[in-house]
Amino acid sequence: MVHSQTIDGSERGVLDQYVHPQSGQTSLPDVVLRPAGGNVFEATVEQLATAIRLGVFTNGEQLPPERELAERLSVSRNTLRDAIAALRESGLVTTKQGRGGGTSVTYAAEHPATVVSGSFVRSGAAMLDALTFRRVVEPGAAWLAATQSLAGDQRAWLTESLREVEIAPDAAAHRVADSRLHLAIATLSGSPMVVDAVTRAQAALHDMLMAIPVLRRNIEHSDAQHHQIVEAILGGDPDRARAVMEEHCDATSALLRGLIG
Repeated sequence: MVHSQTIDGSERGVLDQYVHPQSGQTSLPDVVLRPAGGNVFEATVEQLATAIRLGVFTNGEQLPPERELAERLSVSRNTLRDAIAALRESGLVTTKQGRGGGTSVTYAAEHPATVVSGSFVRSGAAMLDALTFRRVVEPGAAWLAATQSLAGDQRAWLTESLREVEIAPDAAAHRVADSRLHLAIATLSGSPMVVDAVTRAQAALHDMLMAIPVLRRNIEHSDAQHHQIVEAILGGDPDRARAVMEEHCDATSALLRGLIG
């Protein structure tokens, strides 16, 4: 289930562009999915597949109605149908026809260290570039989120996103909840470009983390840092939020450099 937040009228401003036009709420699909450019079919497949892998749409959840999704992505409904067909062939979704039908996610998050042989995983210079990119954008997102005047429901959304990480029942669920927390922080920055950058960083990170084993000590350390980051954002301390997020990114980078090389 994607947790949503309502935005109080006094808190609108730049976050207005994330508000769902019918429900008056904002959610991760509303901020992560963006108009496809260039190769619209391929870009649509990439965006939807990335959203599914990062847990923006979770296993069993129904995708938004076709018209709404096409508008969100700024593509024709034919292009969207072709993209969904590609996702169906890849086993990410299933479509039920007729009254009460729709397209639902059938992708269950894989456990780390289950990357299929031959899959592309960044290493060497490509890995270092992705980790450097993340080290730049995610601390900036945390800093910016901590400068915002967050409404009560926005604060509750961030707190709930943190709780979902802490109560995740297994490694696969933890990875999804972790991504959702980072995307929530990016959303609360109020910058569409920051959201786009963090989504790209998380997608690259997801693939690399799937290639290494889960280390309980690292998970405990990561959860403690998440708590500190959220505490700093809610406390309006941007410098602290940036510093802890930098430490958080550095810890993950060290593991990946050591275990992937």
